Amino acid sequence: MSAATEPRFGRMIPAMVTPFDQNLELDLKQARALARRLVDGGADALIINGTTGESPTVFYPQKMQLFEAVVGEIDGQVPVIANVGDNCTADTVDFARDVQKLGVDGFMLVVPYYNKPPQEGLYQHFKTIANAVDLPCILYNIPGRCVINMTAETTLRLANDVENIVAIKEASGDLEQVATIIENAPAGFDVYSGDDALTYDMMKLGGAGVISTIGNVAPARMKEIVDLCAAGNFEAAAQANEALMPLMDELFITSNPIMVKEALNLLGFPVGGVRLPLVNATPEQSAELEEVMRQVGVLE
Repeated sequence: MSAATEPRFGRMIPAMVTPFDQNLELDLKQARALARRLVDGGADALIINGTTGESPTVFYPQKMQLFEAVVGEIDGQVPVIANVGDNCTADTVDFARDVQKLGVDGFMLVVPYYNKPPQEGLYQHFKTIANAVDLPCILYNIPGRCVINMTAETTLRLANDVENIVAIKEASGDLEQVATIIENAPAGFDVYSGDDALTYDMMKLGGAGVISTIGNVAPARMKEIVDLCAAGNFEAAAQANEALMPLMDELFITSNPIMVKEALNLLGFPVGGVRLPLVNATPEQSAELEEVMRQVGVLE
């Protein structure tokens, strides 16, 4: 696989935040508007209700409403990928089968959290879910949140054994592991960065792009970086990456998606606060974020 190979779902894929109203109820009108904003800003696909979408505190009925709203708004313009991953295999299978009926284009499946399964458990979990549905699936490895790391060997085993497991969002931060997956992956299996700040480095290794947090705030800027990398213009990509890096870092000074939601609010696109146990940005954090946004040219 090379960076120039066209990935199945696109290169710059925002992990869309989930808008809430002032009472922290799901705001479907703003969800549609945000999805439209991101697609108009250059998104190649959308991940709905992932980590940045506060999946732990958006329950199944609300997830269904959210998926349906975005699918209806985008109407096939770009792929809509529903995060359905959970830490119970049977529940995930049932939920994914229900979500499949809504017209989404694919699923994202996170490494099971809290259970701490061994590698064989991860293999069986993902294989069971993927075999139960008809849509392509993206694995999501994020050991910082899930406690365990899915090894390159397990990822490659799934990539080779399960036809509709077509990609992984790698947020381990381990570039050696990423390189092993890229070098040994079968044709058609894509590796996406799960960390905006490592996208450039991963694409130099042959990664397909990014599933992005900053893509909510500056979609065109992040798309420029990945498109330059995909074209092999790494010198220009490095310059664009360096210019946006202060904001990439700033969005993670506390738990995501606290700061990215604050950034959208500062841009005049209200998405509400975060649900407990997360808490909103402090006044000091907001002021610092605003300064960085001005510094990088995202906010006038």
